[in-house]
This record gives sequence, C-alpha cells and structure tokens, in this order.
Amino acid sequence: MKYVRQTNINTHRDAWVEINISNLEHNIKEIKKIAPSDKKLLGVVKADAYGHGAVMLAPTILANGIDMLGVASIDEGVDLRNANINCDILVLGAVPVWAVESAVNANLNISIFSLEHIKACINAYERTGIKPKVHIKIDTGMNRIGVSVDSAVDFIKKVQNCNEIDLKGIFTHLAMAEDISETEKQIDKWNKIISQINTKDLLLHVQNTAGTLSYDLKNTNMCRVGIALYGLAPDFPQCVKHIPNLKPLISLKGRIVNIHEAKDGEGVSYSYTYRANGTRKIATIPVGYADGVPRALSNKIFAELNGHKIKQVGNITMDQMMFDITGVDAEIGDIITILDANNSIDVWAKILNTINYELTCRLKVRLPRIYTR
Repeated sequence: MKYVRQTNINTHRDAWVEINISNLEHNIKEIKKIAPSDKKLLGVVKADAYGHGAVMLAPTILANGIDMLGVASIDEGVDLRNANINCDILVLGAVPVWAVESAVNANLNISIFSLEHIKACINAYERTGIKPKVHIKIDTGMNRIGVSVDSAVDFIKKVQNCNEIDLKGIFTHLAMAEDISETEKQIDKWNKIISQINTKDLLLHVQNTAGTLSYDLKNTNMCRVGIALYGLAPDFPQCVKHIPNLKPLISLKGRIVNIHEAKDGEGVSYSYTYRANGTRKIATIPVGYADGVPRALSNKIFAELNGHKIKQVGNITMDQMMFDITGVDAEIGDIITILDANNSIDVWAKILNTINYELTCRLKVRLPRIYTR
C-alpha cells in the first residue's frame, strides 16, 4: 500500500503537538471501571494539564464524570475561571497569604495548613464578606507541605470553629503509593486523625492516581487522578489487581524542512557526536530542546516517517533536530512523528532515568496544540 502523505495540518510552525480528546474520554472510562465507585473523583489539571492544555481539556474531563478539578496555583485556577469553567476547583499547592483574597474572588478552594493561613482567611472574609473555601492539607509523610500529624487534630478543630472559614475538605498525599508498607504507615496516621474529628459533609481525599487504582481506603470519599487521564501510567504497587488500558493523548510531530546528504565521515550537528558511516540522507525538522525535547536524548531516540522507523542523529539543538532517513522515500514537507501511542514518552523517561510526568510538562507552549478526535 502506498503511504499517503498528511497535508491537512495547518500551523504557523512546521512542528506541533496533537492531543487526542477521544483518548481522554477512553481513559476516564477505564479509570472509572477500577476506581472505588462510591467515591468522587478530582481531576488534576495542574501544569496546564501536564502539558496537554487545561483549558481545552477541562470541559471534556467534567463532561465524562469527573466531579472537580485540581490545580497547583491560584493563577492556574483563574485561567480556568476565565475560560468559563465553573466547577469546584481546588488549589492543591501552597497559597501565599497575600493572595487568599484573589482566590476568594475567583471562587477557588484553597489548601491551608498554617495559622498564617487562618489569619489570611479571616482577613479575606472581613474584606469581601465571602467565606474562603478551604481544604486542610495534612503532612502524613510526604514532608513537603501540610500541617504536622501531631498538630492536625487541633488545627482542624480550630478551623471548624472559625465562623469566617468554610471548611470543605481534608486531605493528604501519598509519597510512595507504589510501596504498600510505606503507604500503610501514612494511612495509619490519617485514620488516627480522622477518627478524632467530625467529618460530616467534608471531602476526605488521600489517593493519587496510583492509590486510586490500587487501594480502596476507608475514611475517604474522594480520589485524585492525574497522569492516568492523559494515558500514562504511574508506578503501581504489587497489590494492584487491574491496570487500566490507557491510551496516550499526546503526539509530537514536525515537518521536514530540509533534506541533504552527509558524506562518509562527515559530522552532523554541534560537536559531531554523530558521524556518517557511508553516505547518509539527513532530514531536519524544527523541533529542539527549547520545545521540551531534552538534549540528553541526542542519538538515542527513534521516530516514524512514512511508515519507517528512523533514528535521530547528532546533538539536538535549541530549535532543530536531525534524522537519518537513508532508504526512505521522503520529501520536504513530510511529517516525522517523534511521539505517539506507538512511540511513547515512557521510552524517553527510561532513557533519561526520570518520569513521564516531567517530560510531558516540558513540551512548551510555543509548540502549537491541535486537538483531534
């Protein structure tokens, strides 16, 4: 079968990211098959939905049964509000005390864990007449942010007795959801705290993606799911019974802007980390490390061109990279697919000894986003 070249993608750059919304819908269905059916779901869309585009994906996430959204900062929440996203939104990260009033005005739920936060909430109420909506963050072992286990019960009761604050929930975060014994230590601390307070009408959430798909915990009524929404898997514990059939949303593509020959022994790109063994046909596309493709992947990754697997060669530069397309029928304007469901970002993560989360977040906004079904 003759390969049909793609010509229907029009952008202002010869490089772009494609996001498959149908795969997002599929992933949510897969998650809901496994997640505890009696618990609400919070969809984490921080870091621009892990690089996928929070504003564009939020309506689909909500339309497919996710109950509320989670972001990292007030600015991220305001961006969603400006796009007419009207669901409950929780700022999961630490909110500056001077910005609490901004969160109140944007109708955002915020995380609190200090006396300074309580004072800031009271001040915001006195200025606006609106009670700040808050979730109390407890540090059960992440050692990042949150009220300490020893102080948690007193802190929660203090907030509950504060008429100027609308307490909506309490939560913690699993540091090693992939490790059963470490997770049990955190859950034990959580249960001891929750058993000492009145939790009526409160959202109680502990599980991240791995926890949601691996554990059904008591003393919780909501789970937070992030990376699985986007078709990528976290590290799971051995106890996981069902791993969802996830489909990555993201593809990274670039059009060939130049084809030339490198003669035997000639180097390609900076520092000549690749030299041609015989005459090789070299194609260039306008994607580089400024777009989020790490330079450390140079000479280590493969892509697809007109049905053929091709190797990236030479150092990846700020705005461009080269591929050996010797033996492939190709011309300027043809599309090289660097990432897709068949060439997952998990491969990159393994090469770089990192996690898929980091790499999707690196794909910069200067790459146009095209949303497909």
